[in-house]
Amino acid sequence: MQLLTFTVAGQAYAVESRTVVEVLPLVPARPIPHTPAYVRGIFSYRGGLVPLVDLGIRLGGSPPEPRLSTRVIVVECAPSGAGHPRRLGLVAENVIAIRSSGDAEAESPAWQLPDAPFLGRLIRLRDGTIQLLDASRLLPADLATGLFPDSQPVPVPAPTTQP
Repeated sequence: MQLLTFTVAGQAYAVESRTVVEVLPLVPARPIPHTPAYVRGIFSYRGGLVPLVDLGIRLGGSPPEPRLSTRVIVVECAPSGAGHPRRLGLVAENVIAIRSSGDAEAESPAWQLPDAPFLGRLIRLRDGTIQLLDASRLLPADLATGLFPDSQPVPVPAPTTQP
């Protein structure tokens, strides 16, 4: 499996490269009121609006330092409650390289933490350890449903009969 590696709060993470649509420079986002701090907002991407998750806040508690290497990783995933696959932007630092999990010296099973279901297995490579992220689990189901509103059927009121 090929992995796109990056850092968040000084730690190495990765997403499966097959989920990556594009890597962009940091883009401005329109904030969405009443969303968690890790949701930077939405940004325009190829004619659509894409939610933007700040991995620095989601994983490390603070936004990344503004650097030339800070990027937006656009991934395609199927968030809980969002139905079919959707695009999601992830803000990360030092979007570094494509690595192969076949180079792993050791692996641990995926984490089973109720407050962090997005944390996947740890992979030890020759030059350090990276943690795999499951982008489809970064947003709680109720938030995903709100950010991807067309994924839920709109209730149609029953016709009323007039006397």
